Amino acid sequence: MSSSMPTDPDHPDASRAQSITLKDVARLAGLSPITVSRALHNPKLVKPETIERVKEAAASIGYIPNMLAGSLASKRSRLIAAVVPQLFNSMFAETVQALGDELAAHGYQLLLSVSNYSAQNEEEAVSAILSRQPDGVVLTGISHLQSVRKKLLASRVPVVETWDLTPTPLDMLVGFSHTDIGETIGRYLLDKGYRRFGLVWANDERAAVRRKGLEAALRRAGLPPPPAHMVPVPANLALGRQGLRALLERHPDLDVIVCSSDALAQGVLTEASVRGIAVPGQLGIMGFGDFDFAGHTSPPISSVYVDKRAIGIQAARALLARIEGRPLEDNIIDVGFSLMERESTARPSPSA
Repeated sequence: MSSSMPTDPDHPDASRAQSITLKDVARLAGLSPITVSRALHNPKLVKPETIERVKEAAASIGYIPNMLAGSLASKRSRLIAAVVPQLFNSMFAETVQALGDELAAHGYQLLLSVSNYSAQNEEEAVSAILSRQPDGVVLTGISHLQSVRKKLLASRVPVVETWDLTPTPLDMLVGFSHTDIGETIGRYLLDKGYRRFGLVWANDERAAVRRKGLEAALRRAGLPPPPAHMVPVPANLALGRQGLRALLERHPDLDVIVCSSDALAQGVLTEASVRGIAVPGQLGIMGFGDFDFAGHTSPPISSVYVDKRAIGIQAARALLARIEGRPLEDNIIDVGFSLMERESTARPSPSA
């Protein structure tokens, strides 16, 4: 007697199902497993209409071809895969290093892929990763294409999302609240007496969430959304300099510039110095990330510290616990953040 397996990962019986196999695709397509195998691995032996039929069936249930089908299913690959947006700055590099070190200490190897902030690149990376049967996957952020979510849920591979916070992760989560960071920055600068805000801001999803938090704090203080100069990712010093120039051309009376990263803040600081603008006497500057240089510029840049290494270590430990069948105290870990107050946002005393 045959039975059909639920194709929806959220189906109540899905938890009892094993990972989707080639036979499942064959049943859905109404073809033999050997025909499906040929369509996927040796398409020149199969009619075009059959190939299309197989592809549609595979896509509908999130099937990923197993590149290691010849290996023993009971053995672990000892491979953990991670997808990060970039490695140009220490933000993600420190997390990746800590993740790799913690995994290596337990006999696992890290496979790294860079998405360059592209959802499509992430999807391609996830498909390639899953085809190699990793024991776990680490993703950056919580915003993914629906096709990526479907493939990951269908694979039953443990997943840790990082660098963000949500009550409904795909599986496990290690991160912090970008909304809270934005609101904290806004309240801090308002308490310092700043009122004429400008933003130099990178065009990425997590920075956008921080911006909404900042604008919410300003709105509660009766201030309008601040003017913003948007820059592409990855952000750098040159884009920060360009951003300050563009903002001052339109709004010469700004008294504080908030940046979505320390790299941009360093550029703003450099441009202010070239123009003879006193920081913080005439203009305050706020960054994010607490890069290693932030405390050593002249003046030092106020920023927000996030424990990047802790994110990598906690992500590795969560994966290892899930792989080894150990219970997790919580599948969501908030590493928090700290506002680092430095001279770039210090207000002159009333008597100065």
